[in-house]
Amino acid sequence: MGTEEMDGWAEQIHGEMDRRERCDAARPSVRPSVCPSILHPIGPPLVPSQSGHSESVAGRQGSQRRGAARDSLAMVLELYLDLLSQPCRAVYLFAKKNNIPFMMKSIEMLKGQVFSEEFNKINILRKVPVLKDGDFTLEESTAILLYLTRKYNTPSHWYPPDMKKRARVDEFLAWQHSNLRPCASKILWLRVVIPLFLGQQVPSEKVQDALEELNIALQKLEEKFLQDRPFMIGNEISLADLVAVVELMQPVGAGWDSFEGRPRLQEWRKRVELTLGKELFLEAHGRILNAQELRNIAIDPPLKAQMKPMLLKMLK
Repeated sequence: MGTEEMDGWAEQIHGEMDRRERCDAARPSVRPSVCPSILHPIGPPLVPSQSGHSESVAGRQGSQRRGAARDSLAMVLELYLDLLSQPCRAVYLFAKKNNIPFMMKSIEMLKGQVFSEEFNKINILRKVPVLKDGDFTLEESTAILLYLTRKYNTPSHWYPPDMKKRARVDEFLAWQHSNLRPCASKILWLRVVIPLFLGQQVPSEKVQDALEELNIALQKLEEKFLQDRPFMIGNEISLADLVAVVELMQPVGAGWDSFEGRPRLQEWRKRVELTLGKELFLEAHGRILNAQELRNIAIDPPLKAQMKPMLLKMLK
């Protein structure tokens, strides 16, 4: 199977599931998580208003403050994320590192939650990450990251104002989407995700072919984009480094260390982790680094039954 064919797996799965759902209205719905955890609360705790026949000036001011706090809380960013997804981890890490207030709504893709009617109302593309800012909804991780840099005026090193440095960030983001991401994702699919659906291991030669493709992408990453610099575009971390590191952690979840035998990448990863904060980095990658949990994920039975024939066909 060629790289282009494998790269289209995720798109085919989304398309197939969307088609089958429309043709089979009786299929059980899988509800997304609707119990958000507020990671960064805004403002003071809300105090229930007191009723009475009259209200003093101080009381009215207190009510106004409480009303403003409620309005502020209602406008907190909502981020729909599955931290098994590398683009979701990039958005999560960026928001947390820059102290951006948001409410996280967890979505589990392997349980088919992106195909639920509830999630379809949020994003008809049926993908994560998704950002909701009031009545504004935004999809695609790169667009979300750039939106956050602009709205919250994050430190300029993330997306430098210098035209040439910014162009280098753009260059990497454009390249990795069709080169690094499919190669790195493929390892997790072949070693973990597909066996979960099929109940059997993928032939070893297909895994080996995927590893060779990933090694080619890693070589280009080192020689073209990182070179001998501390970070992708110089002495400070940028969105390019953030997006790259979450991609390279994806094969680690499948038991293959993307950094082994590459001292330049190993040192770069250490610098990125240190800059982001090791605790935050491990928090974001907790699920992907828990190999036992990954291999024991319970796939929704109807989803498994529907996807199995298509995955078998793809492996031929």
